[in-house]
Amino acid sequence: MEKILVISTMYPSKAHTGFGIFVENQVKALKDRGFHVDVAAIKDPRINKPAVVVKYAFLIMRVLLIMLMKGRHYDIIHAHYVYPSGKLALLFKKLFRTTVIVTAHGGDLDKMAKKGPFFFRQTKHVLHQADFIIAVGEKLKQDMMGTFDVSEEIITVLNMGVDRQIFKPISQAHARKLVHLPSSATVILFVGNIIEAKGIDELISACHDLKGTTPSLELHLIGARKDPAFANQIREKMAREDIQNSHIHPPMKQRDVARWMAAADVFVIPSYMEGFGLVALEAMSCHTPVVGSDVGGLHYLLSGDCGILVKPKNRVSLRRGIERVLKETDLKQQLVANGEAKAETYDQEKLIGRLIAHYYRSYNL
Repeated sequence: MEKILVISTMYPSKAHTGFGIFVENQVKALKDRGFHVDVAAIKDPRINKPAVVVKYAFLIMRVLLIMLMKGRHYDIIHAHYVYPSGKLALLFKKLFRTTVIVTAHGGDLDKMAKKGPFFFRQTKHVLHQADFIIAVGEKLKQDMMGTFDVSEEIITVLNMGVDRQIFKPISQAHARKLVHLPSSATVILFVGNIIEAKGIDELISACHDLKGTTPSLELHLIGARKDPAFANQIREKMAREDIQNSHIHPPMKQRDVARWMAAADVFVIPSYMEGFGLVALEAMSCHTPVVGSDVGGLHYLLSGDCGILVKPKNRVSLRRGIERVLKETDLKQQLVANGEAKAETYDQEKLIGRLIAHYYRSYNL
């Protein structure tokens, strides 16, 4: 068993290097271990209606072309995101009896399946027809079993893992020189899509509340502006709240993101929903303490004093969580130590071996 087709609704391009980078990392790791992997994926992060129609149409055509040219040659079809990727993967199972593995990342269950009865039914159909399902977080597994009535026997919890060759600790002083930050600043960092569901509005409010007690406060947001209107609102709010050194940076290569993480005093992920929260794990791997919403996969990832959990959509809770990290030195050290242990557990190199084991298990069903 050597030939795999990966179908994904997120994958990086030269213009959007961070879009679905975790899927590309997994593909590269599989290729490094001798697997032949083809990819059919969407590489456009835009979410406006015309762009969505075009990019999904191209994905469907790409998959159908692959099916016609060499569909029967694949041993496994690995779909990232349940619908529509998983639906396309099932075409190979129907025509060629190919083994189908589906990875649920969070938004496919938390958002896509809730768009209406049609999308719920399609999601449930894919989950019930797949040979094996990977959930990137424990909460997603529980949702599959409860909401979608999927058998526990075919689900495993396995996230994408953190690349510890890139996301690694370096001294904060050195990191700040690399990203041109002053040594005296108190730096709060967010990395992710600039969209409402990431809780950025509450983060700005929390930083406004911290201004009076936190000297030289700087807020840095790194991510794609998938919703331009919301990004403009955020810019206006930053100016209105008078956070002097606040910036929205475009997406960066992973090595540059890792430097920013190492340079920050605290990494904040105030999402309303989160399948796993890989970016939080990457910050832990850089020895940066994490404050995150008590939702989805973050509940499991940050528990056990690996991070500070706060109430979602709550500026007061968020401000208090950030404040604790900035003021309580012993707590910060504990978070860093526990975060390091957690990052080591989720090392990408270790997890790719587990993925391959599941491939062989599923292929021999």
